[in-house]
Amino acid sequence: MKCVAFNRRGTLLAAGCSDGSCIIWDFETRGIAKELRDKDCVAAITSVCWSKYGHRILVSSADKSLTLWDVVEGEKIAQTTLSQTPLQARLHPGSSTPSICLACPFSSAPMIVDMSTGITTLLPVSLSDTENGVVPPPRNKFSDGSTPFSPTAACFNKYGDMVYVGNSKGEVLIIDHKNVQICGIVPIPGNAVIKNMVFSRTGQYLLTNSNDRTIRIYENLLPLKGGLKFLEESNHAGDEQDKFEKLKAVGSRCLTLFREFQDSITKVHWKAPCFSGDGEWVIGGSASKGEHKIYIWDRAGHLVKILEGPKEALIDLAWHPVHPIVVSVSLTGLVYIWAKDYTENWSAFAPDFKELEENEEYVEREDEFDLMPETEKVKESDVDEDEEIDIMGVEKDSGFSDSDMSQGEICFLPADPSPDLPEPQDQFVGSTSKQGDSNQSASALSEEAGQSARLTSHISPPLEAMDNSAAEDNGGTSSRRKRRSSEVL
Repeated sequence: MKCVAFNRRGTLLAAGCSDGSCIIWDFETRGIAKELRDKDCVAAITSVCWSKYGHRILVSSADKSLTLWDVVEGEKIAQTTLSQTPLQARLHPGSSTPSICLACPFSSAPMIVDMSTGITTLLPVSLSDTENGVVPPPRNKFSDGSTPFSPTAACFNKYGDMVYVGNSKGEVLIIDHKNVQICGIVPIPGNAVIKNMVFSRTGQYLLTNSNDRTIRIYENLLPLKGGLKFLEESNHAGDEQDKFEKLKAVGSRCLTLFREFQDSITKVHWKAPCFSGDGEWVIGGSASKGEHKIYIWDRAGHLVKILEGPKEALIDLAWHPVHPIVVSVSLTGLVYIWAKDYTENWSAFAPDFKELEENEEYVEREDEFDLMPETEKVKESDVDEDEEIDIMGVEKDSGFSDSDMSQGEICFLPADPSPDLPEPQDQFVGSTSKQGDSNQSASALSEEAGQSARLTSHISPPLEAMDNSAAEDNGGTSSRRKRRSSEVL
């Protein structure tokens, strides 16, 4: 596996694999719910992205292709091939069944791709790109004539009406992607290349990861809805100003620096940083070779925890949208699930039960052993027994306040069990006991029973071999020793 992504509710986990397939795991049962495989695509998957309500999945591949899948049917909806390998692709978040996506190729400007028509629209990566209306010609070109861009980060805002692009000059460009127009510019301190950009689920905070080994959190000052209209009004005002200074002034009213995260001692580069589901925590993986370390900060800027995994490089991270669970992908293709180790407390099921760490002297109440103690008198209930209770309606989760239940969100998929392979029968030297045979026949019912059967089968022959050797030495006493050994068993 190369990359992972949770659906909106965190019930399904999609993983892109090195053989070109996309596996969907049921995160509750840890079983494979669906496998999306394209016979024509055998290149490694570079990114996976769910649609808002889980009906579609967008997969980008190292063979320069973008594929849109129907999750329930497991069929391809559309496929297009770009001129460069897309490192990341994101579906438009404002539609339930989107066909518009944002792709960030390896050596090209970010582009808006219409999967239904295959039309691509290049987005500007600097102010000079829009002055003449075309992307300026490069000084040097690759052998295929393509433009030598640094890999550029980009992401949609919460409702998809704007695109935030981070360029190699250390600037965040706020772009109206429908009109291909820069509406604001936010300079990043240090002017380092921006490698990653991601919004929190609420759209209130923007995370950037730069080459200066610093993760920055920006607070979004624009209204979540109607932000583009606000930018258009700001751009019409103050036409006498220099264009770049005016766009910087607009950008200062869009984003403001909130926090910075870095390791001041080791100066480590960061890999795949992201927010927690509620936006209260920030995680980043160490980009050092042979390290599988995950750093967790709270939003106040304090380093809370460092999770250390195996000696394998970390290539991708994902935080569960609802629960405190982190999923990491290693360079060897394994996915690791990090969760808190909870201690079971059975006393929580009895509200009147109290656990004692040591003996305490107990003084009984005056009426504790009376037939009708004052404290147990039944109080009058305030519940209206005639009120009808709604058992069919679904309460709206505050964490998903923008959900539309009429859309029929996909939370689970029917399990698709793979056929059982015939298990080879184990060959043991010597005979097996009756208890071993009975356990071996019951092994098909449970895995634990099978393990105990094999354990018994391995143990029983040495006991019989010991009895047979004793029989050769003592003649008729072997039967007596057998009885004794069986009695001990």
